[in-house]
Amino acid sequence: MCLIALALDMDRRFPLVVAANRDEFFSRPSARLAWWTPETGGPAILGGRDLEAGGTWLGLTTQGRLGLLTNVRNPAAVDALAPSRGRIVPEWLSAREPTDRFWMRSALSGYNGFNLLAADFARGECFWASNVAPYPTRLERGIHGVSNAQLDTPWPKVTQLKQQMAQALTRAESAEDLSEALFAALADRTVAADDVLPHTGVPQTLERALSAPFIRTADGQYGTRCSTVIVTERVRRRLVTHVLERTFSASGVALLRRSTLKDWPPRYTAAERRVEVEQSEVSETELCDAADGTTPAKRTRVRSLLKPAPKAKAR
Repeated sequence: MCLIALALDMDRRFPLVVAANRDEFFSRPSARLAWWTPETGGPAILGGRDLEAGGTWLGLTTQGRLGLLTNVRNPAAVDALAPSRGRIVPEWLSAREPTDRFWMRSALSGYNGFNLLAADFARGECFWASNVAPYPTRLERGIHGVSNAQLDTPWPKVTQLKQQMAQALTRAESAEDLSEALFAALADRTVAADDVLPHTGVPQTLERALSAPFIRTADGQYGTRCSTVIVTERVRRRLVTHVLERTFSASGVALLRRSTLKDWPPRYTAAERRVEVEQSEVSETELCDAADGTTPAKRTRVRSLLKPAPKAKAR
């Protein structure tokens, strides 16, 4: 991914919301949203797949883990012989170790610069980790964003997407409404003004092209390959998570795939027992899917997805 906004426990009805764009060369082969098993083993992953290196930019497991990856744009520090960063997400999803230990191992594995949003909902935790930062940051309730710099760096498209997500959460009357608003935000091709462009070491004309949420370079070889929206909705006392992916070809053809998981993510109170969530089928439909007609959750006290952060010990 190259643009991500993530809302955690910001809305009683929609406790988890993700909107993300993956930007890549169109010549790089990829598979669309589906369940697949990593070559190294581990739990099945729901997500797209990079068919060149075998990894992914976004994935989740029925056990309650979620991973999203972006690169850190710094041409001067790129090592052409470094391993593919797409391996990081499958490794996180199959790892048994906590985030801090996983981050340390990944940070020392020779990858080019990366950002990882790593959630383990069975533990009630979500972190941002990067090999260009000194340590992982635990994410609390709020709307967070990341592109090709560090977490919540105020690049125009990051700030814009976070604001649009906040507005969509206040206005949406259904999960379908929310997902459509987020897809519209991800499809914005407006480039940033020169005076607010970041300076990442690429030519100004390319910096300008990359500043839009939805990217198409002038030569048509690079751009937004897919947009992914994840919406977790409280339906009465249950959680239902909708995963939707729009994929785009260089010619502009768009396709939609979606999957729905019931009772996902798991409550962190279930961390000590085996979490079982049935894999859902991935369906491919036209882009005008109808709303599912579910009933909004009643306004009662609800459990958050995140476990309260441990209190600092008194000295």
